[in-house]
Amino acid sequence: MSISRRWAGWAGANLGAVEHYTAHPVPPATLKELRATDDAGRAPGPFTDTEGGAPLRCCLRRSVPGERVALVSYAPLRRWAARTGADPGAYDEQGPVFVHAEECAGPDGDGLAFTNAHRTVRRYSAEGRILGGRLVGGADEFAPALREAFDDPAVALVHVRAVEYGCFLYEVRRGRAPGS
Repeated sequence: MSISRRWAGWAGANLGAVEHYTAHPVPPATLKELRATDDAGRAPGPFTDTEGGAPLRCCLRRSVPGERVALVSYAPLRRWAARTGADPGAYDEQGPVFVHAEECAGPDGDGLAFTNAHRTVRRYSAEGRILGGRLVGGADEFAPALREAFDDPAVALVHVRAVEYGCFLYEVRRGRAPGS
């Protein structure tokens, strides 16, 4: 599997062990909606990122200084539940995510992003309930954490989240992305 090293934050270790898992960014149709009105009902306020480093959920890389980004409220489980008929109940949540202010090309590859720091791998059932989670300390720990999660047939999907703020980074499902 070839992964571009062009952007900081992409995984580099043990990617062969997780090839059958795909990181899914916020889908393009959802991004279009979020750029107009986010999941909290607010219009985003795009800005020029002068420092860079914001984890972009549209293309799964960190922003670079000078890029136009927006911080929007996103409810990934709610949107997934609407597509699948699940009812996450009290597990439904929304939180802040950075996206490009305008349409972008999406990820450059299908590897796992943002694996260079502590992350939480949170498991969800087909009903949208949290089944547990695991703290991972870096790139080398993602393969075992995902294998453990998806070895459980009750796990429908996994969210990778930032530890320090709990923010959603991306979703992982079994299998490769279409066209990969």
